Amino acid sequence: MFKSIRESLTRTRQSVFGQIVSVLGMGEITDETWDDLEALLIQADVGVPTTLALVDALRARASKDGLFRAEQLIQALKEELRAILFDPPVFELEEPRQLTVVMVVGVNGSGKTTTIGKLAHKYLADGRKVILAAGDTFRAAAIDQLKIWSERAGAPLIAGQPGSDPAAVAYDGIRAARARGFDLLIIDTAGRLHTKFNLMRELEKMRSVCQKSVHAAPHEVLLVLDAPTGQNALTQAQKFKESVHVTGVILTKLDGAAKGGMVFAIYRELGLPVRFIGTGEKIEDLAPFDPDLFIEGLFEG
Repeated sequence: MFKSIRESLTRTRQSVFGQIVSVLGMGEITDETWDDLEALLIQADVGVPTTLALVDALRARASKDGLFRAEQLIQALKEELRAILFDPPVFELEEPRQLTVVMVVGVNGSGKTTTIGKLAHKYLADGRKVILAAGDTFRAAAIDQLKIWSERAGAPLIAGQPGSDPAAVAYDGIRAARARGFDLLIIDTAGRLHTKFNLMRELEKMRSVCQKSVHAAPHEVLLVLDAPTGQNALTQAQKFKESVHVTGVILTKLDGAAKGGMVFAIYRELGLPVRFIGTGEKIEDLAPFDPDLFIEGLFEG
């Protein structure tokens, strides 16, 4: 797993964190050291608020611990980054229950459909009985795409007609799961722009149907974010969090962008844990997020 995480972070490590290691490996700490570190963290999409907090914390540590060599800051930086990645609450997908319901949300193009296929593949391999529901009825292509991924994963799909009520599809998915003995239902949702008010109302309705049909459902609402969109993804995340009570994030396409630093902004600015990261295009390329392996992957070549 570390190899896949490390490889997915190659661009972030080579373009940004490798430069940070170079900057912090040169002589005494100066004002220029802090300026360079700040600029590189922002370049890595750590985000301005999180970057400023990190640099302030490192300045305080340097003063308190009497650090004067730049290389002494590398370990301190790793520790401050790890402190941001709080231990998440219990992941409800791992809890034993008769039926676990998961909603997957995110804007079009974020890799949502692919990610659902990867999740199905993972949990089928773990011995779960997985069924999918095609709740993105807005686009006919979305239903067709999810059907392809359901067949690749080997999970049956419940789907309605294009333009049908997404909440009705969610309800049908719950009924089918119960009738056929499945213990994990993953529901796809529409991915129009997060600024569309009707989309959020639609998602709220789907959530309500789940709540009324299954105790404590949806047990997880996972937001798929596209790493190359960088800080724009945080705006998306905030909108979804407000409307449908997102419980965690899946970060996709990390292997194709030098945006690994946004993980820290997701944790610190949104208070959301990252549950998985996409490490490639294949169906098995989905790694559970491990904070320690992630930070090691940022710094290790």
